[in-house]
Amino acid sequence: MKVTLSFEESISSDISIMVDVLRASTTITLALNNFKRVIPCFSPDEAFNLKDKLGGVLAGERDGAKIEGFDIGNTPWGIKDLKTPQDTLILTTSNGTRILENMTSKVLVGCMINAKAVALKSTELACDHIDVVMAGVKGDFAIEDFLASGEILYWISKNLDDSELSEYAKAAILASRDYESVKEAFFNSRSGKRLIELNYKYDVELCCLRNISNNVAIYDNNELIL
Repeated sequence: MKVTLSFEESISSDISIMVDVLRASTTITLALNNFKRVIPCFSPDEAFNLKDKLGGVLAGERDGAKIEGFDIGNTPWGIKDLKTPQDTLILTTSNGTRILENMTSKVLVGCMINAKAVALKSTELACDHIDVVMAGVKGDFAIEDFLASGEILYWISKNLDDSELSEYAKAAILASRDYESVKEAFFNSRSGKRLIELNYKYDVELCCLRNISNNVAIYDNNELIL
């Protein structure tokens, strides 16, 4: 089994794992505790139009801040305890939902909180190639996505007896093994600092946690479902 790590675009036509750990991947993973589906949108206008058509809860951010007129931001801390009769979450974010738009393989959503679960699911579904795809931030590398990908890749390597890991994937695994350093890197990252400035410290803390969810979102027909 070929196992690789990529940035923004997948190089696999088999299985891809999208990683936007601060915060879209984590929000999506926890949202599926309370919602039947998450529909990613690529602009606020598209999200507003979709809510008019389908109903649901509007969640999203630009530059970390909640979008005006939306019900809630892209906040996993807020989403996890949200009580609503709606079964659809409509989500638009700066990075993660944008990455999904161009995926051609079967796509899973991964982060720290479901690293072990998404790794197992990917090895169950893949035929010959798993590619972990870092979303980054507006076209730039994001250390938190690299480290979260390393955690996922670690569990993929544990689940496969015969895997061919790329050098990039091996580097991410090595970088992710010191958990205290990983947490420090999350808080000191560009995204982490921005979220703390916006009073989303609890989100950063939550996004650092390892393997607290077995939810694995699958992107199918423009929806994210379990």
